[in-house]
Amino acid sequence: MAAKGNPGDNITLFIVVGLCCFFYLLGAWQRSGFGKGDSIAQEVTKSADCSVLSNLNVESHHGNGVKKTDDLRSKIKFFRPCDDRFKLHCLIPAPKGYVTPFPWPKSCDFIPFANAPYKSLTVEKAIQNWIQYEGDVFRFPGGGAQFPHGADAYIDQLAFVIPINNGMVRTALDTGCAVASWGAYLFKKNVIAMSFAPRDSHEAQVQFALERGVPTIIGVLGTIKLPYPSRAFDMAHCSRYLIPWGGNSGKYMMEVDRVLRPGGYWVLSGPPINWRANYKSWQRPKDELENEQRNIEETAKLLCWEKKYEKGETAIWRKRVNKSYCQEHHSCVTMCKSKIADDVWYKEMEACVTPYPETGDNDDVLGGELKPFPETLNDITPRITSDLVPGISVELFLEDNKLWQKHVNAYKRVNKKDH
Repeated sequence: MAAKGNPGDNITLFIVVGLCCFFYLLGAWQRSGFGKGDSIAQEVTKSADCSVLSNLNVESHHGNGVKKTDDLRSKIKFFRPCDDRFKLHCLIPAPKGYVTPFPWPKSCDFIPFANAPYKSLTVEKAIQNWIQYEGDVFRFPGGGAQFPHGADAYIDQLAFVIPINNGMVRTALDTGCAVASWGAYLFKKNVIAMSFAPRDSHEAQVQFALERGVPTIIGVLGTIKLPYPSRAFDMAHCSRYLIPWGGNSGKYMMEVDRVLRPGGYWVLSGPPINWRANYKSWQRPKDELENEQRNIEETAKLLCWEKKYEKGETAIWRKRVNKSYCQEHHSCVTMCKSKIADDVWYKEMEACVTPYPETGDNDDVLGGELKPFPETLNDITPRITSDLVPGISVELFLEDNKLWQKHVNAYKRVNKKDH
């Protein structure tokens, strides 16, 4: 007599067949290219006008010997992500071991070690509290070269002189940002900082900042102008970074003057400020530091900056609101001859001062006075109402603003639906 089959075997067989079918369908779906990212893109495309500008030129400008993408596509059988010939049409794969970053505001204080696996700063800058390694994460206590006890206290100190708390300061430039703790903690004050630093012996300073969620680029004050339009920032800052502000005929301070708005502030912390009390700890000659600070003070006077504060190792200057305060200095400085002050892309720095636009009254702020944040979000900037931006009218600005509101609302809807 035949033995009866075990019911458990039938159930196991059914589960195995079911799993095989499931993973086959899952693999087919993944290979189809239609997934989460594609559905988000389709939703955004439906919700927003993604028309391409007719005058947008994406052709290579690095030589005539490079073949066009269309010519190459007919000769290649396989498409590899980020092949040099298809850089405009590729997705850049994440580095090996990269994990999903923490969301803001947690990312302000923590990032996964795997995303920036460099420990040298945890040793070299341990006393200054830049960064600490804790298990599988880096922690940022908020310290810096001039604020080892935290950026919050340092920013509060600056706020005694600079109107950081009332919305009058909205944009800031941090020259030599390290891991960008100054910019990260300014978010609490509704101030957006654009930071930059070079890639030097301290690995990946900018990478740490970007992982934290702070706007940052690799950059340096050298021979080329900063890639920002004139009068773009309410405040500029440098904290104990090796920038020779007193050298190069004042070029670097003149470049800061160009990007500062009228009435904007420049903060310099560290050498050579208050050199008499610190030259021994800095291990630098007194005459060298004295000469450096003298050059900075003289350049600030030529720029008509008003010194508002000096205490400890921090000094603050303020740019004048218009040229009526600087008439006596005009004969002492060389004014920049370029008629377009914002034409700065890959242009060399010059030892000249960007001229102030004309104002109707001696008390007017050149270019117009901005409203405090958040009122300025929905206000048409004086630069546009005064026709200072070629080709941009009030009507075009309002139309563009409406378009971007539509885009942002579409992103919000899709992300809300996705989560």
